[in-house]
Amino acid sequence: MLPNRVGAYEQAPLDELLAILLRQFKRPLESQGVTIPDAEAKAITKAVVDREPLGEKAQAVRAALVELVAESEKVLTGWNLSFQQSLNTDMSDIPGWETTAEFLELANEKANAELRIATGSALLAAFGDLRYKDYLLYIVEQSQNEPQPDLDQVIAQRVLLFASGITPDDPSWLKKLREWVQTQG
Repeated sequence: MLPNRVGAYEQAPLDELLAILLRQFKRPLESQGVTIPDAEAKAITKAVVDREPLGEKAQAVRAALVELVAESEKVLTGWNLSFQQSLNTDMSDIPGWETTAEFLELANEKANAELRIATGSALLAAFGDLRYKDYLLYIVEQSQNEPQPDLDQVIAQRVLLFASGITPDDPSWLKKLREWVQTQG
């Protein structure tokens, strides 16, 4: 039986979930000059969840994440796609490939850009930077008609609910979340 990864992400303490996401950015963060050992990542995400002021290292992580998301947006812009458009664009509609190898390379590049934007946006929102809140809300809204939430949806929803202070057991959480996102500028 396969483990229920989505369920685990739904139930994990938020600081642990954020530490896992931050760990996924270990190499990209290093490319931005930010080295973050696992123990430090856990301490930072614990402080974030406890709503403590960001320390110097957490601020450096946040700044690097902004750069990494922007780099990934540029990848998608190269195909004249926004993040939202990219999520809804089939690889067969992306130009620039003729061989299977080229197709796979572009598909990997597109998927990596989408993943970095989604995960980076979630981390940034948890860190108090809401510039990509619309991306996260889009992810949440797109999965409302799906029978099972996907991992990106679970992460986006949990982070936006954390940032907004809306409780997930509120029957009108999505309506309130939409309203909250609109009030955030």
